[in-house]
Amino acid sequence: MRGKVPALLATADGEVFRGDSVGGPGVVTGEAVFNTSMTGYQEILTDPSYAGQVVVMTYPHIGNYGVADLDAQSSSPAVSGFIMRSLSRRGSSWRSEGSLADYLRRLDVVAMSEVDTRRLARHIRSRGAMPIAMGSDVSEAELIEIAADAPTMAGQDLASSVTTGELYRLDARGDTRGLVVAIDLGLKTDILRNLTGRGFEVVVVPAGTDAETILEMAPSGVFVSNGPGDPEPLTDTTTSLRDLLGKRPLFGICLGHQVLGLAVGASTFKLPFGHHGGNHPVRRLDDNRVEITAQNHGFAVDLWSLSDEDQPDRQQGLVGPNLLPEVVETPFGRLRPSHQNLNDGTLEGMVLEEIPAFSVQYHPEGAPGPSDARGLFDDFVRLMEEAG
Repeated sequence: MRGKVPALLATADGEVFRGDSVGGPGVVTGEAVFNTSMTGYQEILTDPSYAGQVVVMTYPHIGNYGVADLDAQSSSPAVSGFIMRSLSRRGSSWRSEGSLADYLRRLDVVAMSEVDTRRLARHIRSRGAMPIAMGSDVSEAELIEIAADAPTMAGQDLASSVTTGELYRLDARGDTRGLVVAIDLGLKTDILRNLTGRGFEVVVVPAGTDAETILEMAPSGVFVSNGPGDPEPLTDTTTSLRDLLGKRPLFGICLGHQVLGLAVGASTFKLPFGHHGGNHPVRRLDDNRVEITAQNHGFAVDLWSLSDEDQPDRQQGLVGPNLLPEVVETPFGRLRPSHQNLNDGTLEGMVLEEIPAFSVQYHPEGAPGPSDARGLFDDFVRLMEEAG
């Protein structure tokens, strides 16, 4: 282990936190968000949805089972920075291929340990997600100024920075049942495994690929992936989805869900501190069953923007379905909410009733996270089969 290197973190509103540098050199900025997952730190580091963000792990002890290539969700870490209370000095697991500390340094991820993450998470929760600056070999005054000048997440098209540069193809595992075109807004590896593992060949295309190009491939269905940043700047992808709706079955998750909302005419809004972690409860509105879900997003779809009714005020106590409209009309027919977040009542899923299209806000592939919602990929398969 190398000697301790002091590091500083400053928030946009002037709070300062101290710790040790345990990753790459330099100073970085990004929107600070806290993640409540107890495991899955490598999946979090390599999730492209975290581009432009500094992740604060609320679980105190990180790195205790090392790292393994199989757990990576993209070719390299996507986070702007990584913050922990305590970094494990060694990883103990039969799967481990190295320590988290070596991994962070080798890939130049700016990271801090020995930070009061409880205080930092409480600050974000009370003040909202905000830009921060962090690093070593920089004065407190300089860092505060850098943080204050850092851009917010709103209005940023970050999907263009993580999407694939060119089309590529993956073979189905086993007998081929069809072809899925996956629009890459920040695609995770485990999503591809869930599609190819169900017998589908997958063609991954860059964000903004037009509908005509996708339809020329004659896909059985179209999948719209997760990704980082604000959905509203993604005008090309929104137009593409609008042109695809009703022509092929469509399934969107996370950022893909938000862009689908924009495509049918709804608006989106920024959440105070987002949903990040592997333990978020979501109610399925058709049968009231609750799924524990993995989530990572800072924006949500507002279905009330498609309704003539006034949005009800959130009351104290349990979240109820009344916080969402029962059904709304869109240019593509009736749309109903299918899932609801039980922490704040926001929309977590929607279904178009007159054409084959649906989406969820969370991560059914659960990497990291529970597998309660993995059956949504089977729902997508059934939708493609019904469409012929």
